[in-house]
Amino acid sequence: MRAQCAIAGGGPAGIMLGYLLARSGVSVVVLEKHGDFLRDFRGDTVHPSTLEVMYELGLLDEFLERPHQEIRELGGEIGRTFVKIADFTRIPTRCKFVALMPQWDFLDFLAGKALAFPTFQLLRNAEVIGLAGTDRVTGLSARTARGNIDIEADLVVGADGRSSIVRERGGLIVNDIGAPIDVLWMRVSRRETDPPQTFGHIEAGGIFVMLNRENYWQCAYVIPKDAFGAIREKGIAAFRERVATLVPFLSNRVSELRSWDDVKLLTVKIDRLRDWCKPGLLCIGDAAHAMSPIGGVGINLAIQDAVAAANILTRPLLNGACGIEELRQVQRRREWPTKVIQGMQVLVQKRIIFPTLGRAAPLTVPWLVTLLDHSSWLRGIPARIVGVGVRPEHVEDRRGGG
Repeated sequence: MRAQCAIAGGGPAGIMLGYLLARSGVSVVVLEKHGDFLRDFRGDTVHPSTLEVMYELGLLDEFLERPHQEIRELGGEIGRTFVKIADFTRIPTRCKFVALMPQWDFLDFLAGKALAFPTFQLLRNAEVIGLAGTDRVTGLSARTARGNIDIEADLVVGADGRSSIVRERGGLIVNDIGAPIDVLWMRVSRRETDPPQTFGHIEAGGIFVMLNRENYWQCAYVIPKDAFGAIREKGIAAFRERVATLVPFLSNRVSELRSWDDVKLLTVKIDRLRDWCKPGLLCIGDAAHAMSPIGGVGINLAIQDAVAAANILTRPLLNGACGIEELRQVQRRREWPTKVIQGMQVLVQKRIIFPTLGRAAPLTVPWLVTLLDHSSWLRGIPARIVGVGVRPEHVEDRRGGG
């Protein structure tokens, strides 16, 4: 096979970049190693900046017809005191909310739109296993149900996540920034009498985050790094009791966590490539910079990477002259906002989350959080950081939207 751009990974970064390139006439092949997008406990937040991109593409109204929830405020319980933390109605975007939508619905929608372009191909059940070329990457190889295939490409993009095979085969060096926490994901049914808001519960020794998914809660229990083994040894009954202690209104349904099969471990990583590219190869999204789940901003950054890459690389790809300098320009554009957000995540992990997990004394509401709770204007600051980021990207070529 032959394409101007071959993209490894059918996640948010890969599908968005494929869509943007194809709508401008670049021939694109996206390789997704699974047969569908159905994966539990993937990031399901669509941030205001991503909704802005959908508007610029002429897709927003149709996209929002899909089932979703809209979060305009974020809050949480510290001890037994509920406080408001972020107000998305204060941010300068068209959609002043975070949309909660299963990631597979988002990807299905965008992939469906991309397939309408004659220059777009999506290969499912195609797992990238190697790269071609020596001094310059000239393509990739993949394993499929029908055997191995080779694809020649002017550019290979690694958008295949935090365990990227592309960056490994490309010999790109990863700087591990470190994360002192892991997360246990689970779902518990939601009832009409439950609180309506999406919130987290923080108390000494425990942090439990809950996302309102209408008929169930998507829950995240934050634990110290590598502590899951010790938690498992105490048994699922002890774990259910711990959840009920943290969130008492769930006590009558924690039995839905029947075994450890109902609890999924997310090993949290924060890392970043030293160089995101080499001749013929570029990494974006989690393949270039794994993010902590704090703020749910990983998808946002992945989408922003894709938009920036499309803005910078479309014309060189169409002209057959996509060189290393254009690839480095993508890194220069996106590295600074990535560093800023990762720095904030590290600060929150070290100064707030990890000390809380090891604390025995009861928590009191910090004075800064009290200020946020009393001022909607101040709550617009964390909302902007989470919902927009520090350098939002916009679609430069708005022709052919939809």
